Amino acid sequence: MTSSPLLFDRDLLRARLDRAAPHFGQAGFLKARAAGDAVMRLEAILREFPVAVDLGSRDGAFRAALSESDAAAKIGLLIDTDLSARMLAGRGGPTVVADEERLPFGDATVDLVVSTLALHWTNDLVGALIQIRRALRPDGLFIGALFGGATLTELRQSLMAAEDEILGGVSMRVSPFADTVDAAGLLQRAGFTLPVADVDRVKVRYAHPIALLQDLRRMGETSVLLDRSRKPLTRKVLLRALELYQDRFAEPDGRVPATFEIVTATGWAPHDSQQKPLRPGSAKMRLADALGVQEQPAGDKAG
Repeated sequence: MTSSPLLFDRDLLRARLDRAAPHFGQAGFLKARAAGDAVMRLEAILREFPVAVDLGSRDGAFRAALSESDAAAKIGLLIDTDLSARMLAGRGGPTVVADEERLPFGDATVDLVVSTLALHWTNDLVGALIQIRRALRPDGLFIGALFGGATLTELRQSLMAAEDEILGGVSMRVSPFADTVDAAGLLQRAGFTLPVADVDRVKVRYAHPIALLQDLRRMGETSVLLDRSRKPLTRKVLLRALELYQDRFAEPDGRVPATFEIVTATGWAPHDSQQKPLRPGSAKMRLADALGVQEQPAGDKAG
């Protein structure tokens, strides 16, 4: 689909998600939070979406949040998709095993695409967004939530420090994430109109860093970087990283925080009815008249 550099091993990601599927609900709190936020955004939009897709649905958190909201009346058909067949197994409603990098939907066939905490594993995010925009009918809506740049900063710092101390060098073991500005810009590059992005920073507290690692495994969010070290993380390095995590980040009660940034971006497929910026020189009123001040020649200074 793309000539972009490959960052992630998608086959390994599928395997990790298959492994996580039976226990995903035990650590699905971030997915549920992002899904609930997407539903709240829909509640404020006064229109209907006959065909909607939840892209990377995992345990169906979006469908669950929608069922408890008045926004459910705005959705006709909701299709759950996931890279992992095991994530979708035994679920009611329409489901499609689909790779976010190769969408199975035709052009202009859906009215709403929601994707919460799944697209950050795509090798070509702009390419995936372009496919989403093409699948949307004109004036269709996309709501996407991705992990932002500060996600797992404590874990990243601790692992790098431990490897550098013991091995004399570091390898990337935590995925890079986009920031808020990138998200809106990415939507523009993909051809969406009226893009908006904001960030929800979440601090999760754990009794011990090992509990964070267990949650990441249950989420299917352990590293699938292609450029990751092929050498397993040694017990010595891991134990030292956990020590550094506690030494550097433990709070007064002994618990340790883990930072997650959820960047949510919305954009619309282009349509003639949407607001457009005015052409230069087309304003009906001078700025000076609007502000009620006297216009001065260029170069003059007030006072």
